[in-house]
Amino acid sequence: MDTFAHMRVFVGIVEAGSIRGAAERLGMAKSAVSRRLAELEARLGTALIQRTTRRLNLTDSGRDFYARCVAILADLEEAESAVSQAHGALKGGLKVALPLAFGLRHLAPLIHEFMTRHPEVRFELDFNDRQIDLMQEGFDLAIRIATLEDSSLIARRLAPIRHILCASRGYLAKHGAPGTAADLARHVCLAYSNLRDPGLWTYRGPDGQAGTVRVPVRLAASSGEFLMQAAIAGEGLLLLPTFYVHEALRTGQLVLALPDHTWPELSAYAVYPPTRFLSNRVRALIDFLVERLAGEPYWDRVEQGVDVGA
Repeated sequence: MDTFAHMRVFVGIVEAGSIRGAAERLGMAKSAVSRRLAELEARLGTALIQRTTRRLNLTDSGRDFYARCVAILADLEEAESAVSQAHGALKGGLKVALPLAFGLRHLAPLIHEFMTRHPEVRFELDFNDRQIDLMQEGFDLAIRIATLEDSSLIARRLAPIRHILCASRGYLAKHGAPGTAADLARHVCLAYSNLRDPGLWTYRGPDGQAGTVRVPVRLAASSGEFLMQAAIAGEGLLLLPTFYVHEALRTGQLVLALPDHTWPELSAYAVYPPTRFLSNRVRALIDFLVERLAGEPYWDRVEQGVDVGA
């Protein structure tokens, strides 16, 4: 029994969602795929997949074995690549999860640059704001914007993610500019709905004292892009990361409000599972992102020259 071949078939079944789909991907007969799965389960002495008339479902043992197979096969590919590649060229696949807006706006150009530098590296990119399970879903790396809690993942900081309060000139002309954070309770506010409490905003005032204010939320949405367009249209005050609004600030579509206040700061991290053998591709990509995002982010610099006001 070729253990690695059987593991590849099992991974193929899981990722294709069916034996037929795996057979098409692997270029094998459906009967051969079914036979190898049966042989693998017989060798392990447990069922890996529950078969129903409509779909295949992983058992608990199957989920654990799938994660281990993905890691082992990735290590094998990396080991083979390291031995065979000439002149230290990177080669092989990378499966990366990225936050949707930040990934498209600021990481996509860097991914393109990395691909130009390393033409034999293949990418599978998932642009999505959901919290994925790296091991379970077979990802090599994820970019996350968060205050990281304790976990089994290893994290490397890429850049600060700062929030600012802003609005259109039209909104401020109609409603007046807030003078203090307490004034926000009398304004129309736009909020990011994926937060635990979208209507509770935290800040640090000019005196350095931390505070919170409960704001009236007229519009909540899970899309920062949508909220930014609503703010530009004059729908309300918006608290959002600078990586969304830096261009709107530069062009004057939005202006800062309460510029002497400091709003929450998170960080963008590269996170990856502590596998036994970290791929050279993963290490090279993380090093590249750290290098290219070093220093003050360009999306924070534009606000310094903005004419804030009425």
